[in-house]
Amino acid sequence: MTDTSAPRLKMPDAGLEQSRMMLDKARWAAARMQKLDRASVLRIADAVAKAGHAKAQSYAEQAVRETGMGVVAHKKLKNEACSTGLVDLYRHEDFVAPRIHADRKIVELPRPAGVIFALVPVTNPVATVYFKTLLALMTRNAIVLSPHPQAKGVCADAARTLAEAAKAAGAPDGVIQVIEAPTIPLIEQLMGDDRVDLIVATGGPAVVKAAYRSGNPAIGVGPGNAPVVVDDTADIKLAAKRIVASKSFDNSILCTNESTVLAFTTIADRLLEALKAERAHICSADECAKLRALLFTDTGFNVGMIGRDAEVIARTAGFNAPGAKILVTPVALVQPEEKLVREKLAPVLAFARVQGIDQALAAARSMMRKAGQGHSAAIHSKSEANVIAFASAIPALRVAVNAGCSLGASGFETNLGPSMTIGTGFAGGSSLAENLTPHHFVQFTRIAYNKEAGEVFGNYAGLDPLNLPKRTASPVSLAVDNSEQALRAELRKIILEELKAVLAA
Repeated sequence: MTDTSAPRLKMPDAGLEQSRMMLDKARWAAARMQKLDRASVLRIADAVAKAGHAKAQSYAEQAVRETGMGVVAHKKLKNEACSTGLVDLYRHEDFVAPRIHADRKIVELPRPAGVIFALVPVTNPVATVYFKTLLALMTRNAIVLSPHPQAKGVCADAARTLAEAAKAAGAPDGVIQVIEAPTIPLIEQLMGDDRVDLIVATGGPAVVKAAYRSGNPAIGVGPGNAPVVVDDTADIKLAAKRIVASKSFDNSILCTNESTVLAFTTIADRLLEALKAERAHICSADECAKLRALLFTDTGFNVGMIGRDAEVIARTAGFNAPGAKILVTPVALVQPEEKLVREKLAPVLAFARVQGIDQALAAARSMMRKAGQGHSAAIHSKSEANVIAFASAIPALRVAVNAGCSLGASGFETNLGPSMTIGTGFAGGSSLAENLTPHHFVQFTRIAYNKEAGEVFGNYAGLDPLNLPKRTASPVSLAVDNSEQALRAELRKIILEELKAVLAA
């Protein structure tokens, strides 16, 4: 009879051990990246961006096939913007050289984070891989990417393409790596690993909270739920065109997309007609009820409808909307209890009438009570007073004016930092209160002189920490060096003797 009382040998988790080796390799790569000058860094970033841009179309197609979400043409645009477009935007910013502020008697030395562990959402897979990777490279960091399981194929392929381009351009091996078989337990283990210097979590609330619980520095972002006000001073036709273009962009899977239109009563009917002219389907009460039942389950939004075409959503709900870019659902109640005014990562847009700016503010605050705080909003108006009133009263940290919220709040149609990661600040439970940019992946050691007038500030012009003048070694340091060399020689001798004994046995 077999004895089962003896403890069994526990087999190591191969996936976890392999991922830990990746982190070791990333630490080695990060240390070598920090020794590169600005020209080398820019050469690597350019090569990676060009490699990504060259496959923008094919990866857009692959992402839609694998995830079933979004629009190929729109994903291609995002992939292009987050590759060469991103590097060109920051080309003239220096994240490598010291910054000298002679008037304040301060010198700032850039300090990269080190190893960045970046989570990639299913909604914007390839664009996020491009975006976070290039931000890491431009600031001399190494990055380990962890894609959503539903997008792991295209993300792994994209990461390998970028890694090959980086290595060919002179980057250390291991500067870009990807978890090819991600699981929740594995990701939680890695987020708490001491070899990770910074976590960047883009995804659902559970993922973000796990990142903050990990014990490592983390940047996480919360959900959106953007209200959009259209007042009686707005260009109605232009507002409608921008709203439909924004809400239909990549089938509304950017978290900055419009959730609910708050239209002044005096222009509401005209706005509905203008929306129809832009291929919005205005739903009947019965169609709204069918959408409400389809889109929301007991556990939240129906993930099977995320990023689907408006026509597909309508057919699935039980009605037809031929040629529709978006579905507009008129509602009487603008509160979280009305499901249609909650966040919808799909081309479905709630529509409510408000008497004026004060009611619009109350409605916007109400709909954001449970979700969307700290995120985004938009207003179409020529009234500066209404814009200021709206922006100061609602819990949003970015307000797009006369622009579609999807690309406006994310910085692609405004002068905000173009980003695939939108910080929600204190209100949204995030450490980041703005759009993620390269500036968030580097910090500074600050050399600060006594500010007394008699204390002369040093001359640091031309001094580069990567290429300082050679220092003459003191007798003491030479003795230490000789001692270390003798110790290494002795260790080598011991290791060789041990190897000979093992081979002889």
